[in-house]
Order: sequence, then C-alpha cells, then structure tokens
Amino acid sequence: MSSVHEVAIHASQQRLEKLLAERLLPGADRAAVDARIWSLFGETWAVMFTDLSGFSGHAAEFGIVHFLQVIYEAQRIFTPCVDRNDGLLMKVEGDSMLIIFRTVASALQCAIDMQRAAKDYNTGKPQEEHILQCIGLGYGPVLRIGDSDVFGREVNAASKLGEDTARPWEILVTDSVQTAAEAAQIPGLRFESIPDHPPGALSAARVIYDL
Repeated sequence: MSSVHEVAIHASQQRLEKLLAERLLPGADRAAVDARIWSLFGETWAVMFTDLSGFSGHAAEFGIVHFLQVIYEAQRIFTPCVDRNDGLLMKVEGDSMLIIFRTVASALQCAIDMQRAAKDYNTGKPQEEHILQCIGLGYGPVLRIGDSDVFGREVNAASKLGEDTARPWEILVTDSVQTAAEAAQIPGLRFESIPDHPPGALSAARVIYDL
C-alpha cells in the first residue's frame, strides 16, 4: 500500500513539473497550460493551519527536549480530532500542522474540538507544559499535489491567520469560510470581524464559540 501511495505522489509531482517546464518554453500559451494544471489538480477544500503559541520562548527557556515533548503531546491529542472530523493531515513542520477538509463545517468542528482538547489537557499541568493553539482557516479552490501539499490563495491566507495573526485559543477565518458557514447555518457559532485580513482574502473574522 505504501508503494502505491509513493507512486501517486511522485506521479503528481512529476506531471506538475512537466507542465511547469512547458509553461516556461518560449511562446508557450501560459493560459492554456494553467487551465490544464487546474483541470488536473484543482479541487475545493477547507484548509487549516495550526500553530503553538509561545514556542520559541519555551524552546529557549526550557530546551529542545521540552520543545519536542510539547509537539509530541500536541499531535497526540489533536490527531483524534482530525480523524473524527474527516480531516487529512498533509504535513507537519515544527509546531505547525496543515490539514484539509472537504467541508467548512468539518473544519470548524475540528478546530473547536482541538481547542477543547487542549483545554482539557492543560488542566492541572504547569504553565510551561500548556498547549496553546492558534488556528487559521481558509476555503476555496486549491491545487492539491497528491497527499503532500496544497497551493492557493486560501492556503496562504489560512497560513497567515493561523501562524502570524491568531492568538492562543483563537480560530480566525477568511471571508469565504464565514460565508460558507453562514450559508450552511452551522449552529452555535458567531463571527466577529477583525481589522486586519491577509492577502488573498477580502476580510477575516474571529470565531466566537463555547470553549
């Protein structure tokens, strides 16, 4: 099964590289190549980026082993939330995770489940062992390359919201996530506009939810 998985990833990457090389040829019809790329790899997903707050400071103060321990524990408690809400974990880089979901409802429920799991985990533990999660969500057309990566405006916006803008316990979303959530009439959620929004998004909002 793993060999089949690897072939699928390599096939996607190789096909994309060939099309990009074709796009760079003198006189290439770039619009036509772009259309082929989107036809092959274009899909619609909700995209989640997560980040752990205060990590650089903790690593400097308590050492790299402590840093690795918190990462390990975060993945341990969050993975069941991802599985339960049918998310696909695409990659882990340091203390950040990239996860995709077929629906905005699943992505939002997973984000809330993760924050609640972190709250339960932190109870009774010293402050330096607390898991403080920041989350950004986007939704829209992306280029999905196998199970290794996704690219697109909403990917970039979710990354900016989750890794740079959100504070501990915050779930920040692009306008497309808010629009889809309101159209689906997801109960128990409210959205509060925030002044700054990332490039690629018309606006952004903070999810108001019961922790």
